[in-house]
Amino acid sequence: MPISRRLLMAGGAGLALTGGLASACGANTGRGGGGSGRPRLSQWYHQYGEAGTRQAVGRYAASYKDADVRVEWRPGNYDQQAAAALLTASGPDVFEVNGPTLDQIRGGQIVDLTDLIRDVKSDFSQTVLAPKTHDGRVWGIPQLVDTQLLYYRKSLLEAAGVRPPTTLDELVDAARRLSNAKVKGLFLGNDGGAGVLGGTPLHAAGLSLVTDDGRAGFDDPAAARTLGKLHRLYADKSLLLGAPTDWADPSAFVQGLTAMQWSGLWALPQIKKALGEDFGVLPFPPDGPAGRPAVPVGAWTAAVSTRSEHRDVAKAFVKWLWIERTDYQEDFALSYGFHIPARTSLAAKADRLGQGPAAEVVRFTKDHGYPAQPLLWTPPSQTTYQDALNRIIKGGADPGTELKAAVRKTEAELRRVRKGS
Repeated sequence: MPISRRLLMAGGAGLALTGGLASACGANTGRGGGGSGRPRLSQWYHQYGEAGTRQAVGRYAASYKDADVRVEWRPGNYDQQAAAALLTASGPDVFEVNGPTLDQIRGGQIVDLTDLIRDVKSDFSQTVLAPKTHDGRVWGIPQLVDTQLLYYRKSLLEAAGVRPPTTLDELVDAARRLSNAKVKGLFLGNDGGAGVLGGTPLHAAGLSLVTDDGRAGFDDPAAARTLGKLHRLYADKSLLLGAPTDWADPSAFVQGLTAMQWSGLWALPQIKKALGEDFGVLPFPPDGPAGRPAVPVGAWTAAVSTRSEHRDVAKAFVKWLWIERTDYQEDFALSYGFHIPARTSLAAKADRLGQGPAAEVVRFTKDHGYPAQPLLWTPPSQTTYQDALNRIIKGGADPGTELKAAVRKTEAELRRVRKGS
């Protein structure tokens, strides 16, 4: 699978980025001034896989007149690189971040950008801004929005007499009825769904990974009930496992290996090209009396390092690119891959998002979106929860027992996070 923006939607498990090194990457820190006499800024991006993205961000930087912006295209584990660089004088001035993390905010490693977004804050949904906000201050400007959804093959459902599922029980039943010797009913990834689903089933049950007061959000019998139904999918042999590509790639769906697949918005153009009108889209269906449709939302964010020698210049550049240049923002989201612009006004007027399944996804995201990675949700909590989910789905472990243990570990981590230790 090519490296791309989609990896931020995989539940915060970390980025394993590989590939060639950009010419700007190396000993040049981007600090000081260039031959033009303008301040020099270093701007970091992780290595996107979508063709044309690298050229586009270079073009944006080159058109900025108030600074000499040097784009660095960072291969390797970007999250670890950025976190380490923020502790040194050789890191970036401006960088994109899958976060930022609470440790980076509390540690004084990034600049408060509340003043940049103040006049247009209402043009960003709270779902997108919530993980970028702490103590009422905004610490990063969302660059684009990614989301996940359920794709289904209309013709296969019609042939089996199955209606598009509107509840989790209907999804489990539909997947079983759609499965046969040649086609599986549902593809949630080659691991059965533990890696990609994250908190989505919890939100479908009316719960969450973390509550508003910073507690584990799955200390509830409804969580065990809902996650137990995911094991039914595995036990019924309704899940496609061992596909040539994983959940982020729609190949299994378009090749007819599965009647339904959980994937991302980025897959929609490829699916439409292959299947025409023979597909539909749905949010993850609700479960139980407090249930609701669930749509995970993630957003890469532009941030400024406090170690930058040109913080004001860096802030001005971020404001220019991610607040003022709406043409670049729309181009970045829709011309290289397929994503939703971070600004709701841009999403509303984008022709490619204005009709058909794409318009439905935009509506799902607005009506049912939740932050895929809450600010308090750290890698230790993620690992604890995902391991429990894997044992429930594939191992048939008792959901109540698994979640009880996961709650204990998660609560300990959340206490640490709340104390800022």
